[in-house]
Amino acid sequence: MGENGRELTELGFYLLAGAGGDGPAGLVDEARHGEALGFGTGFFAERWNFKEAGAQSGAACAVTTRMHIGTAATNFNTRHPLITGAMAATCHRLSGGRFILGIGRGVPQYSALGVSAATTAQLEDFAQVMRRLWRGEIIAAHDGPIGKYDVLLLDPDFNEDIRLGLVAFGPNTLALGGRAFDDVILHTYFAPETLQRCVAIVKRAAEKAGRDPQAVRVWSCLATIGDHLPEELRLKKTVARLATYLQAYGDLLVRTNGWDPAVLLKFRSDSVVQSVAGAIDHKATRDQIEHIGTLLPDEWLSVAATGSPQQCAARVREEFAYGADAVITHGATPTQLEPVIAAYRAAESP
Repeated sequence: MGENGRELTELGFYLLAGAGGDGPAGLVDEARHGEALGFGTGFFAERWNFKEAGAQSGAACAVTTRMHIGTAATNFNTRHPLITGAMAATCHRLSGGRFILGIGRGVPQYSALGVSAATTAQLEDFAQVMRRLWRGEIIAAHDGPIGKYDVLLLDPDFNEDIRLGLVAFGPNTLALGGRAFDDVILHTYFAPETLQRCVAIVKRAAEKAGRDPQAVRVWSCLATIGDHLPEELRLKKTVARLATYLQAYGDLLVRTNGWDPAVLLKFRSDSVVQSVAGAIDHKATRDQIEHIGTLLPDEWLSVAATGSPQQCAARVREEFAYGADAVITHGATPTQLEPVIAAYRAAESP
């Protein structure tokens, strides 16, 4: 139980949200604070700077006692499968069974680093291999989408029940999540209609695969940026954050939401956008962000929880009505989310 009331198993947040703030030193306090507020899960998004998945996860598991800790996401093809499997098993044992290994496809920019985006077949093969390894199996002469291996083995005494998560965007990935994973984590800035459609795809795929659809947990990832935060910070966490997504995979996000691609074209051709040397949420100045905000329709920016803490809390609850099993209050630290969680709890009081 959180120190302020019931455990909010249906809510999660991101540790070291965004670019990671001032670095990993704040992780311990964030994890402890999030657990004290009652969050059910603390997630990590791996970045190749000081947000390496294994180190973050181990630290968070070690300083918490109740809250689940999950990667959302890391990539299966940046480590040998035994390294990833052992990392997950270590965090699972370290935490007393609270770890979630969440993976994703990667982004097109990875190709420049020699890392290709994962295919659906590779993601499914990886999930199957992990489950077999965690059951203590010896996998001999594996020849599948993730590669050829003469032998794969972690520990023949293993019988580990580790949750597998998948960050999903398109219909093929969503269906894979339903048939082969335990948690499906959606992307930020999904419109309500998009959320409803995604949930339906996941649940239908689970049922078709002979699984209990209710056992596959679909997470909405909802930007939660209240008016109690300073305006400049709000701009960075809304306008700049959405703009960064548009830099990385704008076509996919626009297509998924049914947004106007002409707006994306105008965004990409804008001289200010082109002048930012890197991720907009990390490198752009306030003046640049304010200009970029004029390029983004209100319809796009409104797909978030904003306003007073009470309005934010009400918006979080709407995601459950749209079909989400759980909600990640994305883009803010536990300290920044504290008024929203208080309002969320107050709405439950008789």
